[in-house]
Amino acid sequence: MPAFDVAVVGLGAMGSATLYELARRGQRAIGIERFEPGHDRGSSHGESRLIRMAYFEDPAYVPLVRLAYRNWRRLEALTGERVLSVTGILEAGARGSPMVQASLNSALEHGLAHEVLTAAQVAERFPAFQLPADWDCVFQPDAGILQPEKAIGLYLQAAKDLGAEVRTNTRVREVRPRGDGVAIVLDGGEVIEAGAAVIAAGPWIGELAPFLADHLRLTRQVLIWFEPERPELVTPARMPVFLLQTADDVIYGVPDFLGTGVKAASHDACGELASAEADRGEVTAQDIERVHRVMRACAPAAALRPRRTATCVYTRAPDEHFILGPHPDWPQIVIASPCSGHGFKFASILGEVLAELATTGATNKPVGLFSPTRLLTA
Repeated sequence: MPAFDVAVVGLGAMGSATLYELARRGQRAIGIERFEPGHDRGSSHGESRLIRMAYFEDPAYVPLVRLAYRNWRRLEALTGERVLSVTGILEAGARGSPMVQASLNSALEHGLAHEVLTAAQVAERFPAFQLPADWDCVFQPDAGILQPEKAIGLYLQAAKDLGAEVRTNTRVREVRPRGDGVAIVLDGGEVIEAGAAVIAAGPWIGELAPFLADHLRLTRQVLIWFEPERPELVTPARMPVFLLQTADDVIYGVPDFLGTGVKAASHDACGELASAEADRGEVTAQDIERVHRVMRACAPAAALRPRRTATCVYTRAPDEHFILGPHPDWPQIVIASPCSGHGFKFASILGEVLAELATTGATNKPVGLFSPTRLLTA
């Protein structure tokens, strides 16, 4: 009999939520993490993440994000800790902006609360912003901020409280099928046997699920925290999270909700990485100016000067959708979501989905869009 029912490899956003959901279902579960949870080598750090209901990437995500909101509130009720703060979101771009139009279409298709605003109305309501007069603007009141490191810590503690085992600073060399189960091979040769495995290894997923490797891009992303010119205008009460589409970039940002500054970054790549271990390099003046010029022009109250910087990695699928579901050859191995830079908000519900797939082989959640097999038929 295997030592564990399910092993979860990687304890970032998806892995930590999955481990909790497995433990909640009474499974003998182990989570294995290469570093310390909340580390800065992947995609689950950086103090804040956006959560938004109307989804410009594809309206098909909206039913799933509704469930994610529900599960984030469940985590808060369970732990007595806040991880989701509602601020609303401002999405804006030059007239005809594809992003703004796609978000508006998503809101209309799913009956989501929203307002179409002029740039003047935005400035009156949210004076940190000074947008060009001809920009299209949509405000959605349900969006807000998630705290990634805090959420991961809460999920892992809740999982441990329910009996899950957690191993950190432990590298997994291989996940291979063994009969109807799996063998998890660790550095040094130790083998952990389980009935099923969930691979949630972020930018390392191509090493553990090699069929994915040729289909993924790893991109360097730069995060910048700005010292505000007008601190009173950039609190969550007066400034929502935001997405700004310029002619050549998409800049997203978060108000100063922890006293660390206004965080902003480009959603587009700031360089390619050959592997998860590749040197990301120092954040350059050019990296900073790319974001700062948009902030100076569109949110001058928020962008006096850079205060600090960080980097993270996006693991991108060719179509920018998630990759999530059973391995094409071995259904006891579940692939957990290279998220293409927009997945953290879904971790609370995808943990539930992954736990269902690992234990029953099926889920009734709307995740058909994300099947790994689509990569093999493209």
